[in-house]
Amino acid sequence: MEKKTLAAVAGLVAGTLFAATRGRDRLALSRAKHPGPGGHVRMAKRLAAQIPYYAHVEERFFRADGCDTTVAARRRAAFERLAALYAERFPTTLALTAETRPGLSDLQFTGRYRAPFPFAQTVREHLPVGAFMAKSDGAWLTDLDGNRFIDLTGSYGVNLFGNDFYKETMREALDTAEPLGGVLGSYHPVVADNVRRLRALSGLDEVSFHMSGTEAVMQAVRLARYHTGRKRLVRFAGAYHGWWGDVQPGIGNPIPADHTLTLADQSEQTLAVLATRNDIACVLVNPLQALHPNGGAPSDSQLVDSARAAGADLPAYIAWLRRLADTCRANGIVLIVDEVFMGFRLAPGSVARAWGIDPDMIVWGKTLGGGLPIGVLTGRATLMKRWRDDRPVDICFARGTFNAHPYVMAATDAFLRRLETPQVAAMYDGMAARWNARAARLNALLAAATVPVAIANLATVWTFLYTRPSRYNWMLQYYLRAEGLALSWVGTGRLIFSLDVDDGLFHEIAERVVAAARRMQADGWWDGPAATNKQLKRRALKEALGARLRGR
Repeated sequence: MEKKTLAAVAGLVAGTLFAATRGRDRLALSRAKHPGPGGHVRMAKRLAAQIPYYAHVEERFFRADGCDTTVAARRRAAFERLAALYAERFPTTLALTAETRPGLSDLQFTGRYRAPFPFAQTVREHLPVGAFMAKSDGAWLTDLDGNRFIDLTGSYGVNLFGNDFYKETMREALDTAEPLGGVLGSYHPVVADNVRRLRALSGLDEVSFHMSGTEAVMQAVRLARYHTGRKRLVRFAGAYHGWWGDVQPGIGNPIPADHTLTLADQSEQTLAVLATRNDIACVLVNPLQALHPNGGAPSDSQLVDSARAAGADLPAYIAWLRRLADTCRANGIVLIVDEVFMGFRLAPGSVARAWGIDPDMIVWGKTLGGGLPIGVLTGRATLMKRWRDDRPVDICFARGTFNAHPYVMAATDAFLRRLETPQVAAMYDGMAARWNARAARLNALLAAATVPVAIANLATVWTFLYTRPSRYNWMLQYYLRAEGLALSWVGTGRLIFSLDVDDGLFHEIAERVVAAARRMQADGWWDGPAATNKQLKRRALKEALGARLRGR
């Protein structure tokens, strides 16, 4: 009986210790997460599911901030003028967009989220944005109606060296790959040159080719799990690594990402969690987060107030990444730097190497393909191996029919060879200082114009900030388009410049930005009653709650 009692006591003590340890680990993990919805993805999905659709139409569209009737009338008149301008200037482009939209789900999605959803219905009806362009010429785009725009889209990151550069690399690729054509399975000889150059640029042992950045990230995570025997991956709140499930937990993913931890950037609690847990296979880092740590890519659909924040403190961010790399290495965690978007944008090669970070894997994409779709994984030999010598049936499979496609490989080779030319070297020479000075110059012009707009940037990636609380900041994108500036679907949330933009063209861009902001200000969109950002958010929340109670 005494033995049974002692065993029971021992079991109780062990259970208590286990519960206490588990509770302590849970608390540490909770502290390491970003405190907002970006760090608590289950909560974010629950909140998103509770927000009903409602629309501001007619008078409510112009008075959502409680402005008086005089200001609302100015806004209405301005909106009607802008709508008439769009209809007059873009008829052919808009007609083909309208014809195509019902059959193209991608176009329906991007068009739906250019403005906060309560305003989107009226905007789509009266200020539609054309989805087609006819040609490019340097940093200029021409639509189907002959209107010329300065290209600030950056082709979502692909267009680093300018549209003409990629026309040349794709044209060369056609000539190089044409003798072999679309033969798959066997490699075109340029693959050998690509492997050699990518090993040198990354400082890593091996290369694996894919058809997109998303696919390359998937393979990196799969290999990390295979070799570590661990399931969990860590990403940082707001970072983007493609659209597949494990790296996009929360809103946008219909199933739970149970093996994904979303932690906070530049956090001591994060480093503590990574130093002690034994179930983390890999950590994913996107260098773009230096511009908005712990925040997602800004889009105009989120502008319910003026609280958008961005700004790059590179020395602090880089110092933290180096500590992150040391922590991962000490605990056997694979560090993956995702340079799909930022690779080659801050240096003629790897951002990680330029910053003195020593990752286990680097993922590349976008601009590297010379204008054609590509994803590339480079990594240490011990991690890139897809089989076990002592267990020949235990493999880590990854293969794609179009991986290392001859035309893609030829365009990649053309891109990599041009990196070594004096013309490209000149674009990188003094690049950071040049683009930071341009951002400062535009900020000075905006301040002199006394408009509530400012710029934050990470080299050639820029975003607009707003210095006066307002519910109508998202309107700026439509004034910018009227001034002949082509924007990506996230609108003023992201401007992506190509390096062929010279001082003369930048001066023209700056003038157009200031003119757009002045016109928007003159039209009364920033003339609402004085309010704080918190008050504007509460107003939007009250609207949503009212719509839910009404069952709308």
